Amino acid sequence: MAVARCGCRPWGSLLGLLGLVLATATAWDVAFLRCSFGSYCECDFWPDLPGLECDLAQHLAGQHLAKALVVKSLKAFVRDPAPSKPLVLSLHGWTGTGKSYVSSLLAQRLFRGGLRSRHVHHFSPIIHFPHPSHTEQYKRELKSWVQGNLTACGRSLFLFDEMDKMPPGLMEVLQPFLGPSWVVYGTNYRKAIFIFISNTGGEQINQVALEAWRSHREREEISLQELEPAVSQAVFDNPHHGFWRSGILEEHLLDAVVPFLPLQRHHVRHCVLNELVQLGLEPREEVIQAVLDSTTYFPEDEQLFSSNGCKTVASRITFFL
Repeated sequence: MAVARCGCRPWGSLLGLLGLVLATATAWDVAFLRCSFGSYCECDFWPDLPGLECDLAQHLAGQHLAKALVVKSLKAFVRDPAPSKPLVLSLHGWTGTGKSYVSSLLAQRLFRGGLRSRHVHHFSPIIHFPHPSHTEQYKRELKSWVQGNLTACGRSLFLFDEMDKMPPGLMEVLQPFLGPSWVVYGTNYRKAIFIFISNTGGEQINQVALEAWRSHREREEISLQELEPAVSQAVFDNPHHGFWRSGILEEHLLDAVVPFLPLQRHHVRHCVLNELVQLGLEPREEVIQAVLDSTTYFPEDEQLFSSNGCKTVASRITFFL
């Protein structure tokens, strides 16, 4: 799904944006957003946290924990002029639940160039590390790439997708960059952001969500304390995950494990409506129902959660138009 600027935070001139903020924000927020006059913006790092919150509220369906964790972590990190370590987030959940969407949204709202910014670096195992036999070469190249780009700009974003498919041992070269040291290889890296994305832990998250539903608990009552230990253990026990024996988990270098809950039918409906708006189309009920009815759900008895989340919504809409 394409990322659109949220309607409640119109974009225009810098003075227009500041005028809007002056009417609604705290003095600290004003100073923070007026980063071109201070030290908050570096390179093309231009954080818009109100816009991020707005986009998450309007477009990310069914993910109260992910919304809260991402916003809280970013606020604390970005507003600290001298963070003690990089921000390291690990996103976990079933396919199509919003992990990639949130990571792309972070790039859009933190950098003026969005995903095309030269300070946003996206790594995919299929594209960048396709041959496990070349792992030693990949390790040298990855270390050099991270070090070189942090030297060029400390405010850099590194996105690592499909951590379940990373070559074993590759991620260990990142360990020195993720901790609280002052410098690594002569580079101050503490203002960087690292995002890791994987499906590992998805089954454990799904089971907690299913048990909550069977117990007639509200979805929003599910807490991080119920999910984080199971997700962390699933990652720790998975020899195919990029964190396997990398030292990243063992040294407690993750600032937050961000769980994404499985999506129910009404969440998929929300995605369909959002996609139709993105396409500039009138939300026709027959199209919405056709997409929902063509989606497969699990478990077999309850038919509660979408098997692919919202991942196939766009293609299904095209088919039923």
